Amino acid sequence: MLDDLILSFDRALRTLSGVSASGRANPASGIAEADLSPEERRHAAGLMRVNHTGEVCAQALYQAQALTARDRGIRQRLASAAHEEEEHLAWTQQRLAELESRPSLLNPLWYAGSFAIGLAAGLTGDRANLGFVAETESQVEEHLSGHMDRLPPGDARSRAIVATMRDDEIRHGSAAREAGGAGLPWIARAAMRGVARLMTLTAYRL
Repeated sequence: MLDDLILSFDRALRTLSGVSASGRANPASGIAEADLSPEERRHAAGLMRVNHTGEVCAQALYQAQALTARDRGIRQRLASAAHEEEEHLAWTQQRLAELESRPSLLNPLWYAGSFAIGLAAGLTGDRANLGFVAETESQVEEHLSGHMDRLPPGDARSRAIVATMRDDEIRHGSAAREAGGAGLPWIARAAMRGVARLMTLTAYRL
Protein backbone atom coordinates (compact mmCIF):
# COMPACT_ATOMS: atom_id res chain seq x y z
CA MET A 1 0.00 0.00 0.00
CA LEU A 2 2.85 2.40 0.82
CA ASP A 3 4.42 1.72 -2.58
CA ASP A 4 1.07 2.34 -4.28
CA LEU A 5 0.67 5.64 -2.45
CA ILE A 6 4.16 6.75 -3.46
CA LEU A 7 3.44 5.86 -7.09
CA SER A 8 0.13 7.73 -6.93
CA PHE A 9 1.88 10.80 -5.54
CA ASP A 10 4.47 10.60 -8.31
CA ARG A 11 1.75 10.35 -10.96
CA ALA A 12 -0.04 13.33 -9.45
CA LEU A 13 3.11 15.42 -9.68
CA ARG A 14 3.72 14.37 -13.28
CA THR A 15 0.11 15.02 -14.25
CA LEU A 16 -0.02 18.50 -12.75
CA SER A 17 3.47 19.52 -13.88
CA GLY A 18 2.74 18.66 -17.49
CA VAL A 19 5.18 15.75 -17.73
CA SER A 20 3.09 13.27 -19.69
CA ALA A 21 4.02 11.01 -22.57
CA SER A 22 2.26 9.00 -25.25
CA GLY A 23 3.28 5.63 -26.62
CA ARG A 24 1.00 6.19 -29.62
CA ALA A 25 1.46 8.81 -32.27
CA ASN A 26 -0.59 11.96 -31.83
CA PRO A 27 -3.75 11.53 -33.97
CA ALA A 28 -3.13 15.01 -35.37
CA SER A 29 0.28 14.04 -36.78
CA GLY A 30 0.46 14.72 -40.49
CA ILE A 31 -2.58 17.04 -40.46
CA ALA A 32 -1.84 20.60 -41.54
CA GLU A 33 -2.57 23.44 -39.14
CA ALA A 34 -5.67 25.40 -40.15
CA ASP A 35 -5.71 29.16 -40.68
CA LEU A 36 -8.02 29.92 -37.76
CA SER A 37 -9.34 33.35 -36.92
CA PRO A 38 -8.44 34.75 -33.47
CA GLU A 39 -11.96 33.95 -32.25
CA GLU A 40 -11.84 30.39 -33.61
CA ARG A 41 -8.42 29.85 -32.05
CA ARG A 42 -9.65 31.13 -28.68
CA HIS A 43 -12.73 28.92 -28.81
CA ALA A 44 -10.78 25.82 -29.85
CA ALA A 45 -8.29 26.46 -27.04
CA GLY A 46 -11.12 26.75 -24.52
CA LEU A 47 -12.60 23.43 -25.60
CA MET A 48 -9.23 21.67 -25.62
CA ARG A 49 -8.49 23.11 -22.16
CA VAL A 50 -11.73 21.52 -20.94
CA ASN A 51 -10.64 18.22 -22.48
CA HIS A 52 -7.20 18.50 -20.88
CA THR A 53 -8.76 19.12 -17.46
CA GLY A 54 -11.02 16.12 -18.03
CA GLU A 55 -7.93 13.99 -18.55
CA VAL A 56 -6.37 15.39 -15.37
CA CYS A 57 -9.52 14.30 -13.54
CA ALA A 58 -9.37 10.89 -15.22
CA GLN A 59 -5.83 10.32 -13.96
CA ALA A 60 -6.94 11.11 -10.41
CA LEU A 61 -10.06 8.94 -10.63
CA TYR A 62 -8.28 5.90 -12.02
CA GLN A 63 -5.42 6.15 -9.54
CA ALA A 64 -7.78 6.36 -6.57
CA GLN A 65 -10.04 3.60 -7.87
CA ALA A 66 -7.06 1.30 -8.48
CA LEU A 67 -5.86 1.90 -4.91
CA THR A 68 -9.19 0.76 -3.48
CA ALA A 69 -10.03 -2.08 -5.92
CA ARG A 70 -10.10 -5.50 -4.24
CA ASP A 71 -9.58 -7.64 -7.32
CA ARG A 72 -6.13 -7.73 -8.90
CA GLY A 73 -7.57 -8.05 -12.40
CA ILE A 74 -9.68 -4.94 -11.91
CA ARG A 75 -6.64 -3.02 -10.68
CA GLN A 76 -4.81 -4.01 -13.85
CA ARG A 77 -7.76 -2.90 -16.00
CA LEU A 78 -7.80 0.47 -14.29
CA ALA A 79 -4.05 0.86 -14.69
CA SER A 80 -4.28 0.07 -18.40
CA ALA A 81 -7.07 2.60 -18.90
CA ALA A 82 -5.10 5.20 -16.93
CA HIS A 83 -2.17 4.72 -19.32
CA GLU A 84 -4.36 5.54 -22.32
CA GLU A 85 -5.81 8.52 -20.47
CA GLU A 86 -2.23 9.74 -19.96
CA GLU A 87 -1.81 9.63 -23.73
CA HIS A 88 -4.91 11.80 -24.05
CA LEU A 89 -3.36 14.16 -21.52
CA ALA A 90 -0.21 14.48 -23.64
CA TRP A 91 -2.17 15.06 -26.86
CA THR A 92 -4.43 17.75 -25.41
CA GLN A 93 -1.50 19.49 -23.76
CA GLN A 94 0.39 19.55 -27.05
CA ARG A 95 -2.66 20.94 -28.82
CA LEU A 96 -3.03 23.70 -26.24
CA ALA A 97 0.58 24.73 -26.87
CA GLU A 98 -0.06 24.79 -30.62
CA LEU A 99 -3.06 27.04 -30.03
CA GLU A 100 -0.82 29.30 -27.90
CA SER A 101 -2.86 28.63 -24.78
CA ARG A 102 -2.38 26.96 -21.39
CA PRO A 103 -3.97 24.33 -19.11
CA SER A 104 -6.58 25.33 -16.55
CA LEU A 105 -5.30 27.16 -13.50
CA LEU A 106 -7.68 25.09 -11.36
CA ASN A 107 -6.27 21.68 -12.32
CA PRO A 108 -4.76 21.00 -8.85
CA LEU A 109 -8.20 21.46 -7.26
CA TRP A 110 -9.87 19.25 -9.85
CA TYR A 111 -7.24 16.56 -9.37
CA ALA A 112 -7.71 16.55 -5.59
CA GLY A 113 -11.49 16.47 -5.85
CA SER A 114 -11.46 13.70 -8.45
CA PHE A 115 -9.07 11.63 -6.34
CA ALA A 116 -11.44 11.90 -3.39
CA ILE A 117 -14.39 10.88 -5.57
CA GLY A 118 -12.39 7.92 -6.92
CA LEU A 119 -11.58 6.75 -3.41
CA ALA A 120 -15.24 6.93 -2.43
CA ALA A 121 -16.26 4.99 -5.54
CA GLY A 122 -13.66 2.31 -4.92
CA LEU A 123 -14.65 1.83 -1.32
CA THR A 124 -18.20 0.89 -2.33
CA GLY A 125 -16.96 -2.37 -3.89
CA ASP A 126 -15.57 -3.58 -7.19
CA ARG A 127 -18.88 -3.82 -9.08
CA ALA A 128 -19.83 -0.29 -8.12
CA ASN A 129 -16.27 0.81 -8.88
CA LEU A 130 -16.56 -0.56 -12.42
CA GLY A 131 -20.05 0.89 -12.72
CA PHE A 132 -18.64 4.31 -11.90
CA VAL A 133 -16.05 3.88 -14.65
CA ALA A 134 -18.74 2.87 -17.16
CA GLU A 135 -20.96 5.85 -16.29
CA THR A 136 -18.02 8.26 -16.33
CA GLU A 137 -16.92 7.09 -19.76
CA SER A 138 -20.48 7.27 -21.07
CA GLN A 139 -20.75 10.89 -19.99
CA VAL A 140 -17.29 11.69 -21.37
CA GLU A 141 -18.26 10.14 -24.72
CA GLU A 142 -21.32 12.40 -24.82
CA HIS A 143 -19.20 15.40 -23.87
CA LEU A 144 -16.60 14.71 -26.60
CA SER A 145 -19.31 14.23 -29.22
CA GLY A 146 -20.59 17.67 -28.28
CA HIS A 147 -17.12 19.11 -28.75
CA MET A 148 -16.93 17.62 -32.24
CA ASP A 149 -19.99 19.72 -33.08
CA ARG A 150 -18.60 22.86 -31.43
CA LEU A 151 -15.00 22.87 -32.65
CA PRO A 152 -14.28 25.19 -35.60
CA PRO A 153 -15.02 23.24 -38.82
CA GLY A 154 -11.52 23.85 -40.15
CA ASP A 155 -9.69 22.71 -37.01
CA ALA A 156 -8.88 19.22 -38.25
CA ARG A 157 -6.01 18.74 -35.78
CA SER A 158 -8.21 19.20 -32.71
CA ARG A 159 -10.96 17.11 -34.29
CA ALA A 160 -8.61 14.18 -34.91
CA ILE A 161 -7.49 14.19 -31.28
CA VAL A 162 -11.03 14.40 -29.89
CA ALA A 163 -12.28 11.64 -32.22
CA THR A 164 -9.57 9.22 -31.07
CA MET A 165 -10.18 10.10 -27.44
CA ARG A 166 -13.88 9.39 -27.88
CA ASP A 167 -13.17 5.98 -29.41
CA ASP A 168 -10.94 5.10 -26.45
CA GLU A 169 -13.56 6.22 -23.92
CA ILE A 170 -16.22 4.08 -25.59
CA ARG A 171 -13.91 1.07 -25.32
CA HIS A 172 -13.12 1.77 -21.65
CA GLY A 173 -16.80 2.03 -20.78
CA SER A 174 -17.68 -1.18 -22.63
CA ALA A 175 -14.85 -3.05 -20.91
CA ALA A 176 -16.05 -1.89 -17.47
CA ARG A 177 -19.62 -3.03 -18.16
CA GLU A 178 -18.46 -6.39 -19.52
CA ALA A 179 -16.32 -6.89 -16.40
CA GLY A 180 -19.42 -6.67 -14.22
CA GLY A 181 -19.92 -2.96 -13.60
CA ALA A 182 -23.18 -2.26 -11.77
CA GLY A 183 -25.56 0.48 -12.83
CA LEU A 184 -25.49 3.60 -10.65
CA PRO A 185 -28.53 5.20 -8.99
CA TRP A 186 -30.00 8.14 -10.88
CA ILE A 187 -28.98 10.57 -8.16
CA ALA A 188 -25.33 9.52 -8.53
CA ARG A 189 -25.51 9.96 -12.30
CA ALA A 190 -27.11 13.38 -11.88
CA ALA A 191 -24.46 14.46 -9.38
CA MET A 192 -21.70 13.36 -11.78
CA ARG A 193 -23.28 15.44 -14.55
CA GLY A 194 -23.48 18.45 -12.25
CA VAL A 195 -19.80 18.22 -11.30
CA ALA A 196 -18.83 17.76 -14.95
CA ARG A 197 -20.86 20.81 -15.93
CA LEU A 198 -19.11 22.93 -13.30
CA MET A 199 -15.70 21.71 -14.48
CA THR A 200 -16.58 22.51 -18.10
CA LEU A 201 -17.71 26.05 -17.33
CA THR A 202 -14.66 26.91 -15.25
CA ALA A 203 -11.97 25.17 -17.34
CA TYR A 204 -13.16 26.83 -20.55
CA ARG A 205 -12.34 30.25 -19.09
CA LEU A 206 -9.73 29.56 -16.41
